[in-house]
Amino acid sequence: MNSLRLLIVDDEPLIRSGIRNDLAGMQWVQVAGECESVAEAVDAIRSNRFDLVLLDVQLPDGTGFDVIRSIGPQRMPAVVFVTAYDKYAIQAFEVNAVDYLLKPFDETRLRESIDRARERLIRLPALIRQLEALLAAHETQWPQTLVVRSAERFDFVPVDSIDWIESADNYVMLHCGAKNRMLGEALTSLEKRLDPRMFIRVHRRRIVNLSHLVAVHPLLAGAYEMELCNGVRLTTGRQYKDAIRALIKRRPAS
Repeated sequence: MNSLRLLIVDDEPLIRSGIRNDLAGMQWVQVAGECESVAEAVDAIRSNRFDLVLLDVQLPDGTGFDVIRSIGPQRMPAVVFVTAYDKYAIQAFEVNAVDYLLKPFDETRLRESIDRARERLIRLPALIRQLEALLAAHETQWPQTLVVRSAERFDFVPVDSIDWIESADNYVMLHCGAKNRMLGEALTSLEKRLDPRMFIRVHRRRIVNLSHLVAVHPLLAGAYEMELCNGVRLTTGRQYKDAIRALIKRRPAS
């Protein structure tokens, strides 16, 4: 392989620019495209030839797994995930021999990852099996922790410690008892990653942990008030009334 054609998929322009700069000295790597969403990445891969994709796990319109699923493991180029994902997902990547870059990463780690991916390209059938296994694992595995960056550290927040989640533009606030933690992820994106048996969207700006729910109080015009075990009461959105009614029906009366 004389030149490795690389596609960068990340919604953060500074990260894309940093990757380009870090790879500028690798003459055999050609940055052949950049995308910032699932839709753009799928279109680019379908219409161009790439040998490797640096693929962010969380994108504005979905996840990196959605890209692989849309293209299919048979046609997907080799993948290196760029992620701030939790430690359980990282272990899954390692088990399936798909490399990852944990944000923030430096030039040395980036180049090592590119080198490893280049070596794997000569074992294409194995790469296909690895992507298939990764998709299968993703279908059944829900994260048990969320990684929250705070100053110079990364905090691992157990999902079962979260009472409720509140949208804050492109971020979310995790309400965990007396502690609130800001996570750099949009509410809709996070909702897709959470186990729907444990978390329910009750408002365009709110998700509730069902294991912390103690009562539901009917209000006017199809709205409800959700009472949590810590005493917090949250009003639901009218558009979520069917989901709340279904929740009430499936919970046995005491």
